[in-house]
Amino acid sequence: MAHKKEFLSGQRIWPDPIRGDERVDRLIDETFLAYNGGRLQKACRLLSEKMLTDEVTLGVSLSGALTPAGVGRSCLIPLIKAGFIDWIVSTGANLYHDTHFGLGMSLHRGTHQIDDAVLRREGVIRIYDVLFDYNVLLDTDNYLRTIMAEKAFNKDMGTAELHYLLGKYLAAREKELGVEDTCLLTAAYRAGVPCYVSSPGDSSIGMNVAELTMRGCGPRIDVSRDVNETAALVYAAKSGAGKSAILMLGGGSPKNFVLQTEPQIQEILGLSDRGHDYYVQVTDARPDTGGLSGATPAEAVSWGKVDPDRLVDSIVVYTDSTIAVPLMTAYALARVKPRKPRRLYDRRDALVEKLRKDFLAEHEKRTRAAVKR
Repeated sequence: MAHKKEFLSGQRIWPDPIRGDERVDRLIDETFLAYNGGRLQKACRLLSEKMLTDEVTLGVSLSGALTPAGVGRSCLIPLIKAGFIDWIVSTGANLYHDTHFGLGMSLHRGTHQIDDAVLRREGVIRIYDVLFDYNVLLDTDNYLRTIMAEKAFNKDMGTAELHYLLGKYLAAREKELGVEDTCLLTAAYRAGVPCYVSSPGDSSIGMNVAELTMRGCGPRIDVSRDVNETAALVYAAKSGAGKSAILMLGGGSPKNFVLQTEPQIQEILGLSDRGHDYYVQVTDARPDTGGLSGATPAEAVSWGKVDPDRLVDSIVVYTDSTIAVPLMTAYALARVKPRKPRRLYDRRDALVEKLRKDFLAEHEKRTRAAVKR
């Protein structure tokens, strides 16, 4: 009976009846009390109470077709403008479809219960229940190829620089039209938030880069630069009294890419670290079938991805990101004051250089020790 009081110390399940005029953050605190509702409440509180404090650097991964569903404009842009997102790893598709909004193109609510052969004949593209004109793809491709053929893009670069330049061109277009924050890339450009893509060839942006390569021009993507830059961002975040937090929307390659920063620092470069401090994932996958990419926070500890002493600050919410992210965004914006943007894009070269110097010093020390043996 020694632990009975501790077991029964949690919030009492005795919610007031819903009236219909509750603020979202109050609704979550007072009625999301168990099961995945309870997990979502814990994720909201972890995000707001710990992950968005001034000493924490927050990286976000984006998987699944979130921007076509409007999550970029409704949630991610407000979070960036509040200074809450410091760096991003996304699928290329999310950034490509986000560009449609920046170009003033229309995507529409539809239905998944439709004959796709008919859609093909009519020139309509379907992303589950999102429908848009096939010309949206063609016009976006033409825009991307046109600007990426310009001199500014004709060099070796990482994906952060590629998307920063795309955001710069789209921001100029916004200025001409007298609008602002039409898409994620322009908001990230203005806030200095670096946007990486873990598989740069696996999207229409990458396909258009490949077309330019056939013509002997355009950007030449350096994936090793992305690996070192993202590791440098986390290495810098963990220096001194700083902490690193990861918010993963979905799984897949972007999730692994934000998490592999710690094995890159510890296992590959041989530098001392203990893993990310805070870990929140929204997913509908399962670990027992191998579908939960990167698996659970506890398993991530074995890889050095998560600090074992901070496992209590790790939460997986098993639900759809299009449900969870608007709620988490509303909760955070209601509870946390805006932060000053870190503008990590502007600092990334200096951070990589610091990582390189520490790595070379550690490498030399280990080499000398091996010679002495």
